[in-house]
Amino acid sequence: MPRSTTAPLFLSSQRTPGARKTSAAKAIVALAVGGFAIGTTEFSIMGLLQEMVEDLNISVPAGGHVISAYALGVVVGAPVLAALGARMPRKILVLGLMLFFALGNLSSFFAADYSWLLFTRFLSGLPHGAFFGVAAVIAASLVAPTRRAWAISMVMLGLSIANVVGVPFATWLGQQAGWRWMFVLVAAIGFLTVAMVARFVPHQAVLPGASIKSELSALGRSQVWLALLVGTVGFGGFFAVYSYIAPTMTEVAGLSENVLPVVVGLYGVGQVIGNVAGGRLADINVMGSIYAILGGTVVILLAYAWAVQYAATAMVLVFLVGLIGSMLTPPLQTRLLDVSPGAPTLASSLNHAALNLANALGALLGGVVIAWGWGYRSPAVVGAVLALLGLAIALISGSLDRRPASSAKQTHQAPGK
Repeated sequence: MPRSTTAPLFLSSQRTPGARKTSAAKAIVALAVGGFAIGTTEFSIMGLLQEMVEDLNISVPAGGHVISAYALGVVVGAPVLAALGARMPRKILVLGLMLFFALGNLSSFFAADYSWLLFTRFLSGLPHGAFFGVAAVIAASLVAPTRRAWAISMVMLGLSIANVVGVPFATWLGQQAGWRWMFVLVAAIGFLTVAMVARFVPHQAVLPGASIKSELSALGRSQVWLALLVGTVGFGGFFAVYSYIAPTMTEVAGLSENVLPVVVGLYGVGQVIGNVAGGRLADINVMGSIYAILGGTVVILLAYAWAVQYAATAMVLVFLVGLIGSMLTPPLQTRLLDVSPGAPTLASSLNHAALNLANALGALLGGVVIAWGWGYRSPAVVGAVLALLGLAIALISGSLDRRPASSAKQTHQAPGK
């Protein structure tokens, strides 16, 4: 009997429900380990910035360009690699992307000078967005439609856990053995991911009609661009605060630098919880969860701007900022899958390019208001404004969803009049 193509994202299987759940869980864990590796390399370099600039004999701003080179790689690689891999089986594509990532990090360990390090960090960033995009599509295909967002959030959980476990350990390793050894650790986790994906992720045939052209068709849909804009603007509010969290805690809240690891840890725990909660909410109502999370972000960032001056409330709000920020990723990823039928990989990958642009936008605007002399509390106000703008864009997107439904309803009613 020919296999139905009415739901190409979901696998058919003759195994028992329990066996399917176990296999899906192992596959999702394998993909999450890849997210852990990516999160570790993306954020550990920030904690090892001083060691790097001293070893390479460069300035701190020049060291910051190493971080920017990785982010640029994410923005460039997400659409390009996702489109080029449209005709490849997803398992093969995700294996290739993680192998590329592992080798890219290993090459950073051997980079002879600053210029080569910039180049290897750019290369390492290229598969970042495409990996998460393909991994999200695979994870969503392994579970029932009502659990898609949960599956996506589990893949993203690896990124959140990296901030709690991977980044502190990699930073410690870099401080003890040399900053370059962080890249070896990440490469090792990348190779482990390759082995786990090869073992546990099931093969998925290329979808009929899949091509570079079909993937690029997502770029012609206004709802895809609106979803990406929600991520770039709305998530920018979160990064406006997080980019300057260290000086805010010491200069405004009056906390000692020795307490900063605890602050970062609270933020990371908030991210882990928020990521899971965001997936659960999105499975109930995708757009409703985006509205609620962005509205909550406005409230929390305004509260942060006022209450961060007190040490006790500052600690609570750091946790809440991490929580509300990470809640937004699963529903946005799910939304992009919903509005890009026939081109899920590219649209899903572009979400991570948008989030990296959000990082740059938030950090830039937060730095501008600090340079204007408005103080370290002002980026939170900027962040609240960005979150409010993101909410407005989301509401516009939601209203466009309802228009076709309303028109269709009138069409169906017309013959009965």
